[in-house]
Amino acid sequence: MHKIFFKAASVLAMLAVVIGAFGAHLLKEFLSLQELESIQTAVTYQMSHAIALFLAGLLYRIYHDVKIKFAGYLFLIGVILFSGSIYLRIFLSHVGFSKSNIVAVVTPFGGASLIVGWLFLTFAIPSSKKKYHDSGNENS
Repeated sequence: MHKIFFKAASVLAMLAVVIGAFGAHLLKEFLSLQELESIQTAVTYQMSHAIALFLAGLLYRIYHDVKIKFAGYLFLIGVILFSGSIYLRIFLSHVGFSKSNIVAVVTPFGGASLIVGWLFLTFAIPSSKKKYHDSGNENS
């Protein structure tokens, strides 16, 4: 499970850098200031939650708590819905799809997924007395 989170986090982080650079350098001439700010917001949330997904993978590897697994999946779904809907809305508006605001309806669901992911992670944090699972040591 943790390897899926690690790979997904790496891809999301790489795409955040690519999209951020693309927006900062190539799209300045074509997008409004508000659209560029929207892309920056999407990239920021994507990168920060790619890191959160990586951390969820590390925590899941140690604790094997189902709440951590749910948090990781919610981070992944949240980034796709939140950041993805922002990217898609801006792209569709520039290729002539006049109803691109329909896509914006998805964005709050992505944000809610991110929030609930953090909530799951909060409840997954064990007490100091709880033993952790050391997957690297078979003798424990």
